[in-house]
Amino acid sequence: MEEQVVLCGANSYEQKYYFNQKFSALPQSIRQELQIMCVLYTEDVGGILTLEYDREGNLEFKVTADDGDYFFDEIGSALKIRQYQLEKRELLEALELYYKVIFLGEKI
Repeated sequence: MEEQVVLCGANSYEQKYYFNQKFSALPQSIRQELQIMCVLYTEDVGGILTLEYDREGNLEFKVTADDGDYFFDEIGSALKIRQYQLEKRELLEALELYYKVIFLGEKI
């Protein structure tokens, strides 16, 4: 089993969005919501944002920025992630449950 499994991500440097096709069974509305969330984050804060599952199936926000990127807002990054964790809590919990049941084979 891989250490981390990327669900999706956005890159402000290349202005690209990535969605892992292993999760193509997710409803279109959820995929769109993830895309909007990731792209808005990188537009507001900069850098690269990925949503990744750890070995236990917890969904984590991973942020990276180029060393020379003086426009990257580190404080804004933490605030934006916290905002998403509060506003999108139900969605994020459902995505964790989905991963644990479908990919890790856990019983509910």
